[in-house]
Amino acid sequence: MAQHGIRAQQRERTRLTLVRTGRELFAGSGYAAVGLSAIVRAAGVTKGALYHHFSGKEELFRVVLEEVQQEVGARVAAAAGRHPDPWEQLVAGCREFLAASTAPEIQRIMLVDGPAVLGWSEWRAMDAAASARHLRDALTTLVEGGVLPAQPVAPLVHLLSGAMNEAALWLASPAAGPGDLADTQAALDRLLLAMRDPGSAAER
Repeated sequence: MAQHGIRAQQRERTRLTLVRTGRELFAGSGYAAVGLSAIVRAAGVTKGALYHHFSGKEELFRVVLEEVQQEVGARVAAAAGRHPDPWEQLVAGCREFLAASTAPEIQRIMLVDGPAVLGWSEWRAMDAAASARHLRDALTTLVEGGVLPAQPVAPLVHLLSGAMNEAALWLASPAAGPGDLADTQAALDRLLLAMRDPGSAAER
Protein backbone atom coordinates (compact mmCIF):
# COMPACT_ATOMS: atom_id res chain seq x y z
CA MET A 1 0.00 0.00 0.00
CA ALA A 2 2.82 2.39 0.85
CA GLN A 3 4.52 1.81 -2.51
CA HIS A 4 1.20 2.23 -4.30
CA GLY A 5 0.68 5.56 -2.52
CA ILE A 6 4.17 6.74 -3.43
CA ARG A 7 3.65 5.83 -7.09
CA ALA A 8 0.32 7.67 -7.12
CA GLN A 9 1.99 10.75 -5.67
CA GLN A 10 4.76 10.55 -8.27
CA ARG A 11 2.20 10.28 -11.08
CA GLU A 12 0.33 13.28 -9.74
CA ARG A 13 3.55 15.29 -9.47
CA THR A 14 4.37 14.40 -13.07
CA ARG A 15 0.92 15.47 -14.21
CA LEU A 16 1.15 18.79 -12.34
CA THR A 17 4.61 19.38 -13.79
CA LEU A 18 3.34 18.79 -17.31
CA VAL A 19 0.40 21.15 -16.79
CA ARG A 20 2.63 23.84 -15.30
CA THR A 21 5.22 23.47 -18.04
CA GLY A 22 2.61 23.38 -20.77
CA ARG A 23 1.03 26.52 -19.40
CA GLU A 24 4.35 28.37 -19.38
CA LEU A 25 5.18 27.33 -22.95
CA PHE A 26 1.68 27.93 -24.35
CA ALA A 27 1.61 31.36 -22.73
CA GLY A 28 5.07 32.31 -23.95
CA SER A 29 5.04 31.00 -27.51
CA GLY A 30 1.46 30.10 -28.35
CA TYR A 31 -0.06 26.67 -28.92
CA ALA A 32 0.99 26.28 -32.55
CA ALA A 33 4.66 27.00 -31.84
CA VAL A 34 4.99 24.48 -29.00
CA GLY A 35 5.71 20.84 -29.82
CA LEU A 36 5.45 17.79 -27.60
CA SER A 37 9.22 17.40 -27.63
CA ALA A 38 9.66 20.89 -26.20
CA ILE A 39 7.09 20.20 -23.48
CA VAL A 40 8.59 16.94 -22.26
CA ARG A 41 12.11 18.35 -22.47
CA ALA A 42 11.19 21.37 -20.37
CA ALA A 43 9.25 19.19 -17.92
CA GLY A 44 12.08 16.69 -17.62
CA VAL A 45 9.89 13.68 -18.47
CA THR A 46 9.51 11.25 -21.35
CA LYS A 47 6.86 11.32 -24.05
CA GLY A 48 5.56 8.09 -22.59
CA ALA A 49 4.95 9.86 -19.29
CA LEU A 50 3.01 12.60 -21.09
CA TYR A 51 0.88 10.07 -22.97
CA HIS A 52 0.17 8.31 -19.68
CA HIS A 53 -1.70 11.39 -18.52
CA PHE A 54 -2.87 13.03 -21.76
CA SER A 55 -3.85 11.78 -25.20
CA GLY A 56 -1.68 14.49 -26.74
CA LYS A 57 -0.93 18.20 -26.87
CA GLU A 58 -4.53 19.24 -27.39
CA GLU A 59 -5.76 17.48 -24.26
CA LEU A 60 -2.93 19.01 -22.24
CA PHE A 61 -3.91 22.42 -23.58
CA ARG A 62 -7.55 21.78 -22.65
CA VAL A 63 -6.52 21.13 -19.05
CA VAL A 64 -4.38 24.29 -19.03
CA LEU A 65 -7.25 26.33 -20.47
CA GLU A 66 -9.67 24.98 -17.89
CA GLU A 67 -7.21 25.92 -15.13
CA VAL A 68 -6.89 29.46 -16.50
CA GLN A 69 -10.64 29.88 -16.89
CA GLN A 70 -11.26 28.66 -13.35
CA GLU A 71 -8.68 31.09 -11.99
CA VAL A 72 -10.31 34.00 -13.80
CA GLY A 73 -13.72 32.84 -12.61
CA ALA A 74 -12.45 32.69 -9.03
CA ARG A 75 -11.11 36.25 -9.30
CA VAL A 76 -14.45 37.45 -10.65
CA ALA A 77 -16.35 35.72 -7.84
CA ALA A 78 -13.99 37.09 -5.20
CA ALA A 79 -14.32 40.65 -6.50
CA ALA A 80 -18.10 40.38 -6.61
CA GLY A 81 -18.22 38.80 -3.18
CA ARG A 82 -16.69 41.88 -1.58
CA HIS A 83 -19.95 43.78 -2.21
CA PRO A 84 -23.32 43.09 -0.54
CA ASP A 85 -25.44 44.76 -3.23
CA PRO A 86 -26.21 42.57 -6.31
CA TRP A 87 -25.73 45.46 -8.71
CA GLU A 88 -22.35 46.33 -7.24
CA GLN A 89 -21.46 42.64 -7.45
CA LEU A 90 -22.15 42.65 -11.19
CA VAL A 91 -20.11 45.80 -11.80
CA ALA A 92 -17.19 44.62 -9.66
CA GLY A 93 -17.17 41.19 -11.28
CA CYS A 94 -17.19 42.61 -14.82
CA ARG A 95 -14.43 45.07 -14.00
CA GLU A 96 -12.33 42.28 -12.49
CA PHE A 97 -12.84 40.10 -15.56
CA LEU A 98 -11.37 42.86 -17.71
CA ALA A 99 -8.43 43.35 -15.36
CA ALA A 100 -7.69 39.62 -15.13
CA SER A 101 -8.11 38.90 -18.84
CA THR A 102 -5.66 41.57 -19.96
CA ALA A 103 -2.68 39.68 -18.56
CA PRO A 104 -0.73 38.42 -21.62
CA GLU A 105 -0.72 34.82 -20.35
CA ILE A 106 -4.48 34.80 -19.80
CA GLN A 107 -5.18 36.59 -23.06
CA ARG A 108 -3.17 34.20 -25.22
CA ILE A 109 -4.39 30.97 -23.64
CA MET A 110 -8.01 31.87 -22.90
CA LEU A 111 -9.00 34.31 -25.63
CA VAL A 112 -6.72 33.63 -28.60
CA ASP A 113 -5.63 29.99 -28.62
CA GLY A 114 -8.61 28.59 -26.71
CA PRO A 115 -11.23 29.11 -29.44
CA ALA A 116 -8.71 28.43 -32.23
CA VAL A 117 -7.51 25.10 -30.82
CA LEU A 118 -10.72 23.65 -29.38
CA GLY A 119 -13.31 25.34 -31.60
CA TRP A 120 -15.93 27.86 -30.54
CA SER A 121 -18.50 25.31 -29.35
CA GLU A 122 -16.20 23.59 -26.87
CA TRP A 123 -14.57 26.86 -25.81
CA ARG A 124 -17.98 28.42 -25.13
CA ALA A 125 -19.05 25.38 -23.12
CA MET A 126 -15.93 25.68 -20.95
CA ASP A 127 -16.38 29.43 -20.59
CA ALA A 128 -20.02 28.89 -19.57
CA ALA A 129 -18.80 26.78 -16.65
CA ALA A 130 -16.36 29.46 -15.48
CA SER A 131 -16.64 33.26 -15.81
CA ALA A 132 -19.85 33.21 -17.85
CA ARG A 133 -21.56 31.25 -15.09
CA HIS A 134 -20.91 34.06 -12.61
CA LEU A 135 -22.19 36.59 -15.13
CA ARG A 136 -25.33 34.56 -15.79
CA ASP A 137 -26.04 34.15 -12.09
CA ALA A 138 -25.55 37.87 -11.42
CA LEU A 139 -27.82 38.94 -14.29
CA THR A 140 -30.48 36.41 -13.28
CA THR A 141 -30.54 37.84 -9.75
CA LEU A 142 -30.87 41.39 -11.07
CA VAL A 143 -33.68 40.53 -13.49
CA GLU A 144 -35.59 38.56 -10.85
CA GLY A 145 -35.11 41.41 -8.39
CA GLY A 146 -36.44 44.01 -10.81
CA VAL A 147 -33.15 45.91 -11.00
CA LEU A 148 -32.99 45.05 -14.70
CA PRO A 149 -36.11 44.95 -16.90
CA ALA A 150 -37.78 41.55 -17.23
CA GLN A 151 -36.17 39.78 -20.18
CA PRO A 152 -34.40 36.55 -21.19
CA VAL A 153 -30.98 36.42 -19.53
CA ALA A 154 -29.12 34.35 -22.15
CA PRO A 155 -28.88 37.15 -24.77
CA LEU A 156 -27.53 39.54 -22.13
CA VAL A 157 -24.91 37.02 -21.05
CA HIS A 158 -23.64 36.49 -24.60
CA LEU A 159 -23.68 40.20 -25.49
CA LEU A 160 -21.81 41.27 -22.36
CA SER A 161 -19.41 38.35 -22.47
CA GLY A 162 -18.59 39.02 -26.13
CA ALA A 163 -18.05 42.71 -25.49
CA MET A 164 -15.75 42.06 -22.54
CA ASN A 165 -13.77 39.39 -24.37
CA GLU A 166 -13.21 41.76 -27.30
CA ALA A 167 -12.21 44.56 -24.93
CA ALA A 168 -9.76 42.27 -23.15
CA LEU A 169 -8.17 41.26 -26.46
CA TRP A 170 -7.71 44.91 -27.38
CA LEU A 171 -6.34 45.84 -23.96
CA ALA A 172 -3.72 43.09 -24.20
CA SER A 173 -2.63 44.19 -27.68
CA PRO A 174 0.29 46.56 -28.40
CA ALA A 175 -2.24 49.19 -29.51
CA ALA A 176 -3.52 49.70 -25.96
CA GLY A 177 -1.88 52.19 -23.62
CA PRO A 178 -1.37 52.22 -19.84
CA GLY A 179 -4.53 54.23 -19.14
CA ASP A 180 -6.82 52.24 -21.40
CA LEU A 181 -7.87 49.69 -18.78
CA ALA A 182 -9.34 52.40 -16.55
CA ASP A 183 -11.03 54.04 -19.55
CA THR A 184 -12.47 50.69 -20.67
CA GLN A 185 -13.74 49.91 -17.18
CA ALA A 186 -15.39 53.35 -17.08
CA ALA A 187 -17.02 52.68 -20.46
CA LEU A 188 -18.19 49.32 -19.15
CA ASP A 189 -19.73 51.03 -16.13
CA ARG A 190 -21.70 53.33 -18.44
CA LEU A 191 -22.78 50.37 -20.57
CA LEU A 192 -24.03 48.49 -17.53
CA LEU A 193 -25.85 51.54 -16.17
CA ALA A 194 -27.68 51.91 -19.49
CA MET A 195 -29.11 48.43 -18.97
CA ARG A 196 -30.73 49.31 -15.66
CA ASP A 197 -34.43 49.68 -15.19
CA PRO A 198 -35.17 53.45 -15.23
CA GLY A 199 -37.49 53.15 -12.21
CA SER A 200 -34.87 51.30 -10.21
CA ALA A 201 -32.19 53.84 -11.16
CA ALA A 202 -34.45 56.73 -10.09
CA GLU A 203 -35.02 55.18 -6.68
CA ARG A 204 -31.30 55.12 -6.06
